[in-house]
Amino acid sequence: MGLQSWYDAHVMPRLVTFACGQGQVMKRRSQLVPLASGDVFELGCGGGLNQEFYQTSLVSSFSGIDPHGGLLEAARERARARGWHNDIREGVGEHIPFPERSFDTVVCTFTLCSVDNPAQVMSEMRRILRPGGRLLFLEHGRAPDPDVARWQDRIEPVWKRIAGNCHLTRPIGAALRGAGFEVEPLGQGYLPKAPRVAGWNEWGIARKAGV
Repeated sequence: MGLQSWYDAHVMPRLVTFACGQGQVMKRRSQLVPLASGDVFELGCGGGLNQEFYQTSLVSSFSGIDPHGGLLEAARERARARGWHNDIREGVGEHIPFPERSFDTVVCTFTLCSVDNPAQVMSEMRRILRPGGRLLFLEHGRAPDPDVARWQDRIEPVWKRIAGNCHLTRPIGAALRGAGFEVEPLGQGYLPKAPRVAGWNEWGIARKAGV
């Protein structure tokens, strides 16, 4: 195993989980995740950072995937502690291992930045949503300020290597609309105290367009 492979397998997942569990990030999670209800699927469920924010009484079942198998047992333990029927698997968003129209709510937080094929992942999330279902998203991406965006372009090649394929320049709301979602924005802005190149956030509710 080369150094990069060892880093990606053993260091990077824990580093990213730590960074995504900081105070201001968790505050934004706490504003979005409680909206989930019914049969819930979480993309990139990792170590279970979102689970404390779900309203247990509103969740009928909890499923999720994450590519980092070493983080999944923590997610399973948290789900069991909440008394949920859960199905948490190792997997990637480009090939979600659940049938179409399986879920009332899909939750996606700080995950689309690191997938290999965002368009395919969004198509998969749309596929597994039931008619009338909701995608709750909280993501970071390309900043609207030209000066910040230029720095994102410069830094991204190195950033991806140290941050688990995390991209700084991907659009958020526009990409979801392009993937067949109607988007209801709930908020956007730079994350307080974070570097602006990595701090632009957008969050909201997306529904299948035309359904």
